[in-house]
Amino acid sequence: MKTTGKDLARELGLSEAAVSMALNNKPGVSTATRRKVLEEAQRRGYDFLRKAAFGNELKGSFCLAIYKKSGAIVSDTPFFSDLTDGISAACKKAHYDLVIRYLYEDESLEDRLYTLSQADFKGIILLATEMNTTDLTRFSRFKTPILLLDAYFETADYDCVIINNIQGAYLAATYLIRKRKTQPGYLRSAYPIGNFEQRADGFYKAIRSNGMSTAKSLVHRLTPSQDGAYEDMKALLQSGEKPADCYFADNDHIAIGAMKALKEAGYRIPEDVAIVGFDDIPLCEYLSPPLTTIHVSKHIMGEAAVRRLIEMVELKDAYPIKIEIGTKILKRKTV
Repeated sequence: MKTTGKDLARELGLSEAAVSMALNNKPGVSTATRRKVLEEAQRRGYDFLRKAAFGNELKGSFCLAIYKKSGAIVSDTPFFSDLTDGISAACKKAHYDLVIRYLYEDESLEDRLYTLSQADFKGIILLATEMNTTDLTRFSRFKTPILLLDAYFETADYDCVIINNIQGAYLAATYLIRKRKTQPGYLRSAYPIGNFEQRADGFYKAIRSNGMSTAKSLVHRLTPSQDGAYEDMKALLQSGEKPADCYFADNDHIAIGAMKALKEAGYRIPEDVAIVGFDDIPLCEYLSPPLTTIHVSKHIMGEAAVRRLIEMVELKDAYPIKIEIGTKILKRKTV
């Protein structure tokens, strides 16, 4: 069996794009890397007549950099798996290699950032869900084009692809008001990240649009995980807190945890308390009752991020663009 460029990449621990550039004598890899690739290719009997075909397959490498600050939001869940699948599929279609790097906020972060800044990537998609503007300043030294995914900062001069969080929360709160004929409460994340702040804007906008006072909405700050929200809501109910007639939750995990605590306390859903979540994680369909929630296509988000990054790299489009992916409400049985 003849050695292929992919075999060389795997053997040397390099990206396929780096091997392609080395075999085709293109800029973008160091002299040492090029020498190492050519020597290994010769040793393994690589057919150099095939290199043009291999070279045409890949235009370079993109990096998906996943920034984990607390890990409370960005974790190994279907939401982020779908997002990654969309990015990977779009990269493959456009003939770009995809490399995933994790950036943990610990003592190794600065070293990881330096290594990333020196790596041979055509562009970087930065999953910035848990980041704030201070965290983002760490990327100011990067010369590689960067696109922010799942986060937007008014003061930051970056392209970004985000969920239309305001629209989604507005739809959820308006649906609760119309169905329950009362003012909804808010199961709000105890972790202040950008997406949740935008969802709060949408929720309160719906409250005002329906002639209600924002001060009268019952708000509970809950941990944005199923177990954390369950424990927080359980403690509130045990302390004598009476729940609102209905709630919008910042995400499905909060909604699911709160539902469990409410049911254990004897409340029926939706007869006594109605709930709408956000994100449409797969578990929503299998709950009892199935959770009404806000859906956004994570796959389309990932594809849009890659398409925009390609424009930035190949068309040299340096004017920042904000792309929002629309939402819709999935009406199930919790309202």
